[in-house]
Amino acid sequence: MPLDYRRTQFLLSAPEPEQLPADLGAEVAFAGRSNAGKSSALNAITDQRSLARVSKTPGRTQAINVFPVGDRHSASVEDRHFPAAEYRLIDLPGYGYAKAPEALRRHWQRALPAYLEGRQSLRGLVVIMDIRHPLGPLDEQMLAWANAAELPVHVLLSKADKLRRGPAGNTLQRVLPAMRAICPASTAQLFSATNRQGVDAARRKLDEWLLG
Repeated sequence: MPLDYRRTQFLLSAPEPEQLPADLGAEVAFAGRSNAGKSSALNAITDQRSLARVSKTPGRTQAINVFPVGDRHSASVEDRHFPAAEYRLIDLPGYGYAKAPEALRRHWQRALPAYLEGRQSLRGLVVIMDIRHPLGPLDEQMLAWANAAELPVHVLLSKADKLRRGPAGNTLQRVLPAMRAICPASTAQLFSATNRQGVDAARRKLDEWLLG
């Protein structure tokens, strides 16, 4: 039976991967360049307006945000050893924000690969790319990190409503082989939070990973 992503709630914001809930159950992480539409994608998939805070200011997400799918666990958020919810969506810090402090960029350059490789409950990585500017150097780096961690990747080519159907489809066909050259275990789809294009397909991919 598919998960009801409308029952997703915010649990906590972890400045360090070590502060995440217990490494149990199953989770899927969301990553993307600053302003690629990551927060909007999370809100569309969960059918909520403000689960993830959307901002026109890039670089808003600077910690790891945890969203259990289903009822919030009754244990205290302050207890870092509380039993994890069975299924979770993880919002990773946006990358590529030029004004981020150098020390912060270096920190996440170390912490994100460690999270991807060391988190046993992590089932897959969703990478959001603006369809008008896909597969930049930092996107390629994220795919390479996922490949090193032996994680499957699903790319949402966001803001697909900004292009006509033909050019959008051409972009998808061009990006797929380039992605797979870096991370063979990767798939991609068109996505728009504005007109909800691809929301059901994205949910099916999450179900495949979380319930599989």
